[in-house]
Amino acid sequence: MADKLIIFDTTLRDGEQSPGASMTKDEKLRIARQLERLRVDVIEAGFAASSNGDFEAVKSIADHIRESTVCSLARANDRDISRAAEALKGAAHARIHTFIATSELHMEKKLRMTREQVLEQAKLAVRFARNLCDDVEFSPEDGYRSDPEFLARVLEAAIAEGARTINIPDTVGYAVPELFGRFIRELRERVPNSDQAVWSVHCHNDLGMAVANSLAGVKIGGARQVECTINGLGERAGNCSLEEVVMAVRTRRDHYGLEVGIDTTQIVPASRMVSQTTGFVVQPNKAVVGANAFAHASGIHQDGVLKARDTYEIMRAEDVGWSANKIVLGKLSGRNAFKQRLQELGIDMDSEAEVNAAFARFKDLADRKSEIFDEDIIALVGDESVTAEQEHYRLLALDQHSGTGERPHASVVFAAGSVEHRASSEGNGPVDASLKAIESCVMSGAELMLYSVNAITSGSTESQGEVTVRLQHGGRVVNGVGADPDIVVASAKAYLSALNKLHSKAERVAAQGWP
Repeated sequence: MADKLIIFDTTLRDGEQSPGASMTKDEKLRIARQLERLRVDVIEAGFAASSNGDFEAVKSIADHIRESTVCSLARANDRDISRAAEALKGAAHARIHTFIATSELHMEKKLRMTREQVLEQAKLAVRFARNLCDDVEFSPEDGYRSDPEFLARVLEAAIAEGARTINIPDTVGYAVPELFGRFIRELRERVPNSDQAVWSVHCHNDLGMAVANSLAGVKIGGARQVECTINGLGERAGNCSLEEVVMAVRTRRDHYGLEVGIDTTQIVPASRMVSQTTGFVVQPNKAVVGANAFAHASGIHQDGVLKARDTYEIMRAEDVGWSANKIVLGKLSGRNAFKQRLQELGIDMDSEAEVNAAFARFKDLADRKSEIFDEDIIALVGDESVTAEQEHYRLLALDQHSGTGERPHASVVFAAGSVEHRASSEGNGPVDASLKAIESCVMSGAELMLYSVNAITSGSTESQGEVTVRLQHGGRVVNGVGADPDIVVASAKAYLSALNKLHSKAERVAAQGWP
């Protein structure tokens, strides 16, 4: 393992802990398939014991993914571990990831357990998991803030019981690179059987150093697995960013001396899919996947790039999946050409009925928009990510009027189950009026926490607008995403999408409580 860095993606588990990022089973499977195309080594599919919904999502991913290892998180108890093993039965390559907190703060305040009790529980958990699965990973939650001597005892016992991977989390993002790298190295030196396991790091971004800390854990500490997420998605300030770690190791191979098995051309497609599924927009200046990552505004920079690309670019945009590729299809194009483009984009449809429905939406868009880009196709699919049985609310028609000196007004027709509703309202603007009209009928009582608009493609006033609406109600936080060339229509779609998630019994609250 000395020459390869294992990429462990936890977008579907730790990334989903971001408020509002909770995904349906179908959405998680779609992203898992993209992660497999990305050639991620390990996909942490979820926390099987946290809910029936997450169990089914882990099971579905385990049943469909053949190349990557599929992993489920489990607390250090028999119930969680058994549930994880059951969900992973269909996996070609399965891993159980069990954890227990080891810092004094967590043991005293959260677990209310002594050191010896935690040590014994860790041993029993790994032993039990090892009897159910050959590949077991162990994590000491809040490991970086744990007493190194006690932590070493726990890790030595976990390896002795059969843990193949030892992961050290910086659960609260407290580490700094030099100290974290030395911490990992010294831990490995303290643990007598450390050479019998792959060492891993899991860093949070509270101080903006998750990637730097992870890379220090690799270079200084000798870790050979990094736990990360697409776009750095995660609770609070997020997790270590997969795309940044991968491209740092690939670009600076001279320094790290490591290989990664990632197909980097799939990075941008993965980033777009996660962003559009969760509604978490990628900031323009985000490294590698931001819209401005390869843009040059300075005349000096432009001149240099035109003369020799490597004067200002250390990576090639096409190497991470950026392209100007657009689908040359219109309203006269055939279904087979559309289906072929879906396959090229890595979009899998489970049935011909789904392909036909997507094609109908494509034709409708082509009537209103002259050029259809790849991002438009992805949005068409994402716009219908809620299954028919979950789609309680559906937009049927919308009419709005606004003008200078006039109070904006909107009339909306939508279905709630088999019942058609018509509502009208005034508002501060056409979007406000439209959402108020819907709410006047639904009376959900949900609090609007976020409204954001993003252009799916750039450079044209014809671009589809993608709207994200985040609602909170009864302790649940959900995102709704809608896309349409008409931003008011996109807003109504997004609001109804969020209401569908609140209404759906299958939709779950993201699991909380791990690192």
